[in-house]
Amino acid sequence: MVVQYVMWGLLVGSSLLLLYLWFRKGQAGRSLSFLGINLLIAVFLLFVINLLSQYTNVSIPFNYWTLSTVTFLGIPGLFLLVTLKLVLM
Repeated sequence: MVVQYVMWGLLVGSSLLLLYLWFRKGQAGRSLSFLGINLLIAVFLLFVINLLSQYTNVSIPFNYWTLSTVTFLGIPGLFLLVTLKLVLM
């Protein structure tokens, strides 16, 4: 039980230190804008895939995992989700 609290404390402490260093260096604005643009592109791409789902029978839900996959991986992440959907369907 104590080990769990220590692990959570280390996670929170290291995350706060990372955020402090990130904002101190001054690159946070550029990184956040890049992440925001990628998030908008991911939402648009998932919307297009779901819009075409009547013709392709492939529907990918909007949730945290699919949005983060397409945001960080881009077009290959979208292809990965579509391929997984087709293989597992």
